[in-house]
This record gives sequence, structure tokens and C-alpha cells, in this order.
Amino acid sequence: MIVLFSGALILASCSSSPKSSTSSSTTSAGGSSTALGVGVTARTVKIGVALVNFSCIEQFTNSIRENQDQIYNVFIDYINAHGGVAGRRIVPDYQSYCPIQSAQALALCTQFTEDAHVFAVMGDFIDFSGDAQTCIAKDHDTVLLTFDLTQAVINQSPPGLIILPGTTPERTDAVLISLLKSQHTLKGKKIAVLGELVSQNVVQNSVVPKLKSLGVPMGSTAILDVTGADTSAAQAQLESFIERWKSENVNALYVSGTQVASQQFIEKVRQEMPGVMLITDDNATDVLGYGQQERREGRHPNPYEGMISAGGPTSPEYDQSPNWLYCANIYKKETGKAAPNAESVIPGPNGKTLDTYGGIDDACQLLTEFQEIGQRIGKNLNNQNWVHAIDSYGPIRDVGGGQYASLHTGKYDDNDTFRLQELDSTLGPKGDWKPLTPLEDVPGS
Repeated sequence: MIVLFSGALILASCSSSPKSSTSSSTTSAGGSSTALGVGVTARTVKIGVALVNFSCIEQFTNSIRENQDQIYNVFIDYINAHGGVAGRRIVPDYQSYCPIQSAQALALCTQFTEDAHVFAVMGDFIDFSGDAQTCIAKDHDTVLLTFDLTQAVINQSPPGLIILPGTTPERTDAVLISLLKSQHTLKGKKIAVLGELVSQNVVQNSVVPKLKSLGVPMGSTAILDVTGADTSAAQAQLESFIERWKSENVNALYVSGTQVASQQFIEKVRQEMPGVMLITDDNATDVLGYGQQERREGRHPNPYEGMISAGGPTSPEYDQSPNWLYCANIYKKETGKAAPNAESVIPGPNGKTLDTYGGIDDACQLLTEFQEIGQRIGKNLNNQNWVHAIDSYGPIRDVGGGQYASLHTGKYDDNDTFRLQELDSTLGPKGDWKPLTPLEDVPGS
């Protein structure tokens, strides 16, 4: 997954009127609707695919993606040639946007729902305020499959319309802190929490209460005001908290949030507190990418070295798994080219590396999950039947994750594959997570 800086400015949700179905709805004796949803015909289903414009964030990342629509087409063509979604061909509507601040993501919401009239939206649809995701699912009653979501954002929309192939920070916190407890990782530690405005709800309602329940001594909680690309104010706030943590004898730091887990903040923490234990609930792929970037830049010691998280299979494990082999085999069959694995380093323009692996993984994961749910629904594809299928689904194959995944009422993030792990920048050609415990099936509630 890509990691970006987004403003904390909370924009109003889409002000235009919600989308309504153009089909008249009937209900079968069994209670399911027999109408076709918006964007659905007898032979096709239209989806919106959100693509990040990497040129607008190039200064913030050393890894970029190119030809994203072509990669999505690989898997769409494969699905369409193998029965489609319950007999329907997927028809994509591609739109790119700049994910800095919320404005372009909100505009994309309107484009997909009011202009293109899609049944579902998928891709890297990023807005840390949650307004754009809510615009899709709540304001326009449209299915959304995407990443980088909190449970709080999911809860703002009708149940079952937003699906996360992965794990929310709130559930990651519960699993991670449970693993820390079972392994006695925090014995002898005094821990503080570092968050950001967009993770403040997670910090206050999930992280801090769960850490307190362990009885571990705690230092001050820091919530940084990260606003857009200018992080000078947040940097000054962090410096102040670092001095406070030193005076409080803090020797462990729980980092909650995509932005505060990024290099500029972690480098400062490590410089001022070199012996501190770092723990994060951020997406394990994001943090691994930061650690790998530090290795490429030759930074010693690597500030992410030993950072602890809850995650799934390591890169080599995933590369050999049936999940990745399924995606890689489709890519090779459709393009004639071998898919790069997680440890591949592909040079790109302007000194950047190409994240072709991540693009393949995201497209395969999202489209395969959409197809599987659509197949479960069958010929009457609409929102009512989508939600019914999700709420009663149970175990599901998530080709982008581990061997355990599920969806059901109240649980709309599918990943259930967890272990305690720490970052080791010396593993493999780029660095990787080192397992500390075996993989477990943790389905949650």
C-alpha cells in the first residue's frame, strides 16, 4: 500500500443529492430483492476504479506506480473471460486523483456515482478524513472496496457497503495488544502513545484503554497536527513531547496512524530516544516500506529496526502462498511476463523504484474479492443482496492476505491472519518482518 500525507482539514461531505436506483425493486418470497442495482445490466456490471496520481506525491515517496489501469485490465480481462461476475462482464471506469487533502477524492465520489453511475468503487481511494469514503457509501448508497480505513469511518456508512480487504486499526490494536500481553513484551516498560488528528479517535477509544488494561505504566499521549505537506508544526509538537517523554522515563512508544509512522517522525524519535521500543498499529506494508526505504538510503542504524507490529505472512511466505501464485499466474497468462515478487527492486524514472508488485497485488485482491461476493449473490446483483451476502458470508478467500479471512455482520474488514513480528532490515534484499510468534486465525467479533 502507498502512504501519503493528507490534510486534517475536515471538508463537508458531498452536498449533491444521493444516488437513487433507476430500477424498480421487487422482493422474492425468500426476502431477497430481484431488481438490478445501479450500474448493473443483464450482461454487465460497471465499477469505478480510483487510481492515485503519483506525479502529485512524487516528492513524498521513493516508490511509484505506472500503468495502473493496464494492470487492472489484466485481471478484469481474465475474470470476464472466465464467466465474469455471475455471468456479467466487468466494465471499468478509471479515474485518477491527487490524494493530498480531500477535494479531489470528493470530486471523484461525484464523478463515479452521479456521472458514471457505477455499482461499486474500488482502488486506493484515500481520504484520511473519511469524508470521501462516506460520500460514496452513505451519501450515494454505493459499494466501496478499498484500503486505509478505520472502523470509525466504516461505521458512518450503512453496514456492509464498505469492505476493507485487510484490518482496521481498531481491530489491529486489539490483536496486537493481546499478543504483547501473551508474550510479556512490555514487561519493565513505560509506554507512551504517538498519534495524529485522523487517528485521535482510535488512540482515545482503542489504544489507550487497551494499554491501560494491561497495567503497564504510561507516559503522555501525543496527538500531532499533521496538515497537508507542511509538517513543521507537527515536528515542533513532536520535539516538545520527546522532551516530556524523556522526563517521564518512557522507554516504549506505541505509534498509531499512517502519517506519524512515516520517516520524518520516526527518524526524529530514534535520534532523540535511540533505545526506545517502537510498536505500531499502522498497516504493516506501509511501515515495512519505510524501513526498506531507509535501507536503500544507507541509514545506519535503521530507525525502523526492531519495530513491532501485528502482521500476517512474511514476504517470502506470501510469495510462495496459493494466494500470490493465483495472482501471479493470471498476470503471466494475460501478459506473457512474470510477475515480480515482493523482494524485487525495479528501477523507475527520476531515481524512483516501480511498485509493480503492489499494483498487481491490489488489483488482483480487490477484483477477486468483488467477483467472489458477486458470485455468491448470483443474478440479482443489487445493494440489498450485497449486504445480505456480506452479513452471512463467513470465511472468504482474500488473495492479497493470509490464509484466514472472513466477513459477517458487524465485521467488514476481512483479514484474520496474525502474528507478532518485528522489522529486520537485514532480511532478504530489501528488509522484511521477522516472525516472533506463529500465524494464528484471529477472527474477531
